[in-house]
Amino acid sequence: MKKTIKLLLGKIKRQPTLRFLAALAAVLCSLMLGLLPGLSSAVLGQFPTVSIPTVTSSPRGIYVRAIGDEYDPLNIRSGPSSTYERIGIFTIGQEAKAYGYYEGYVQIEYPQGPDGKGWVLLARVEVIGGTLPMIEPPPTSTPSVTRTIDPTLAAQFIITLQPTRLPTFTEPQPLMIPTFQAETGATAPGGIPLGLVIVVLAGLGLFLTLIAILRRG
Repeated sequence: MKKTIKLLLGKIKRQPTLRFLAALAAVLCSLMLGLLPGLSSAVLGQFPTVSIPTVTSSPRGIYVRAIGDEYDPLNIRSGPSSTYERIGIFTIGQEAKAYGYYEGYVQIEYPQGPDGKGWVLLARVEVIGGTLPMIEPPPTSTPSVTRTIDPTLAAQFIITLQPTRLPTFTEPQPLMIPTFQAETGATAPGGIPLGLVIVVLAGLGLFLTLIAILRRG
């Protein structure tokens, strides 16, 4: 191999045309070698050898969808009862993330509610994605403003009954019925029976009559 290269170099030295062609080939080779780094970097930029992490979506979790009459939306309340304040409306077909349930209400994600949550009727929603756990209800809220009745407005609805013109009926006094004591027998003053007094008087009259007859005879 070395002998062959030496023979070629000898021929190039003896022939000027061959020397020109060899010089031209050397220049072209140097230009090509200068362009190779740029080409290699471009190829590396287009085809990276590093691993790119893939983005995977997380599961949606448990959520609910409002069902029922489209003209009868659900009320969103601050707690699991109709006594809690109404804070929004949950339209039919609307979906929201669910956290759990308590009695007949389910807690959903509601940005305008307390802590970003609200409560809707469990019977009016469809639970999707799992089973809801039972959670503790929030404390009973106290109204910030006490509702009072305007006395002027209330006076307009007070109805005063007018007295009737019909004669009134007065109940009569109860009848006083006299009572008499039953007498067991006729007695003279002093408690002497009246029959005895009559007999004594009759006997006395007969006695006096006899005396008068005897005096005349």
